[in-house]
Amino acid sequence: MGKFFDDIKAGLEEAIEFEKGKTTLRTRTVELPTPPEQYASGDVKRIREEKHLSQSIFAMWLNVSVKTVRSWESGERIPSHAALRLLELIDKGIYHPKMHRKSA
Repeated sequence: MGKFFDDIKAGLEEAIEFEKGKTTLRTRTVELPTPPEQYASGDVKRIREEKHLSQSIFAMWLNVSVKTVRSWESGERIPSHAALRLLELIDKGIYHPKMHRKSA
């Protein structure tokens, strides 16, 4: 029929063989990262100020708007999980965004 159908059929046949005890399934243990640290409004501002950055440059580092940085620093909003992870990496000195000067 098609590749999709063949893949589904093969998966079902494998499940039936496993259920009958005729085969064993492969297992793998993976290590999951811990959730990102939680940063309060004061923490966001502290990180930005420790890097000696304006809100606009910090926003560029994080690929968010200046309004978003302001709302985090004022406590209006909290950073998303992805933003929290990036803040954590910057705070711990693991991530150092490079700034490039543009010619006028």
